[in-house]
Amino acid sequence: MTPQTTPGQADVGAEPLVSLLRDLKQLTELESPSSDPLAVCAVQDVVESWARALQARTHALPGGTRQFLFGVPESGGADDKALLVLMHADTVWPHGTLGEMPFRVEGERVYGPGTYDMKGGIVGLFAALRALQGQYPAGGIEVLLTPDEETGSHHSRAVIEVAAQRARAVLVVEPPVAESHALKTGRKGVGQFRVEVQGVAAHAGNKPHEGASAITEAARQVLAVQALADHAKGTTVSVGCIGGGGAVNVIPARAFFDVDVRVSTLEEGERVTTAMQELAAHDERVKLTVSGGLNRPPFERSDRTLALYAKARALAEEIGFDLGEEVVGGGSDGNFTAPVAPTLDGLGAPGDGAHAAHEHIRLDRWPDHVRLLTALLREL
Repeated sequence: MTPQTTPGQADVGAEPLVSLLRDLKQLTELESPSSDPLAVCAVQDVVESWARALQARTHALPGGTRQFLFGVPESGGADDKALLVLMHADTVWPHGTLGEMPFRVEGERVYGPGTYDMKGGIVGLFAALRALQGQYPAGGIEVLLTPDEETGSHHSRAVIEVAAQRARAVLVVEPPVAESHALKTGRKGVGQFRVEVQGVAAHAGNKPHEGASAITEAARQVLAVQALADHAKGTTVSVGCIGGGGAVNVIPARAFFDVDVRVSTLEEGERVTTAMQELAAHDERVKLTVSGGLNRPPFERSDRTLALYAKARALAEEIGFDLGEEVVGGGSDGNFTAPVAPTLDGLGAPGDGAHAAHEHIRLDRWPDHVRLLTALLREL
């Protein structure tokens, strides 16, 4: 289909909404699950072609990240720090999702896998860069397009953290908060643990006393682990997957469970991590093995981030809309940069349905958010 503008859908700088939809359609119809590096690379190739058309210097970095430099001096000093913009090319959706969730425009919404999280953010950023017409801020703009954000950024984390060291501020074009369309001034740290339980097998009818049930031990440990949550401090602990055992007439020798942890502060992250590592079996015949840990530190709400938000809110007011801010439970690559440089998140496309079948962007609100991003890039 060829998207068409409707009355009242105004230009965004030099980019009419129909151009945003054209670019979004191109990226969305390149399915890019995190598990398929070649598919993710295909999206990165398209975006790199957009960067080259704007005369950016482009580089392939270790771990599969692409770097695009707009107006960044080739040999800058300490006073020439660039703005850093973070975005990712991978999605949670497997190949074939487009068959059930095709790219489509329905009224003031555009649907499709990865539109909201976060191909709309990529498209909006490039609309903003084009609107700058080569007039980049002092120090320029460095953009990182990573391949693995949805699976924890294990290959791109080091590159992101190094880039943050040389940035004067970081903008993350993840989507704003659903429904409120607020920016994100903080995110919880995210951790994942696996607890493996090794018991002793025995015949369940003849000699149950000779066995040590891994499932019984796992059940006790699940309750102990979930008791580590502290909702007053924003700490959540959830056992989301459990398995084990075998034949029903055998005392089970093996079991496991997986734990999701979200923390608002590094102190809480350290507390939960220590407690997980110190888990002890109730039955001395049973062995516990705990692996994993925090894979994203907390993005703690700070005065530096609130100063960026205040600037963004003032610019939004000039554009003609009210802009809120919230702290959210999900993580992003901004979690890696916030401890190092002032970071503002949620500057992508407004909508709803991240990782859900109703994923969409709000076309009636998207242009204003692109205008906001353009103004931030120009004035920060």
